[in-house]
Amino acid sequence: MPKIHIQYQDQVGAWKHYTTKHHQGDAYRTAANRAKSTGKRHRLVDEDGKLLDLVEP
Repeated sequence: MPKIHIQYQDQVGAWKHYTTKHHQGDAYRTAANRAKSTGKRHRLVDEDGKLLDLVEP
């Protein structure tokens, strides 16, 4: 199973780790809901650090 890391961008532009999921659909849903509630950008990256998706609030 691939690991998908959810990261958010803090106020100075650095990416911080939020959580890790094993299902891409669940990871996107979590990132989208959290981006909407916090107003911060979130991104999904795989185990190799490749960008899978970027979620804007």
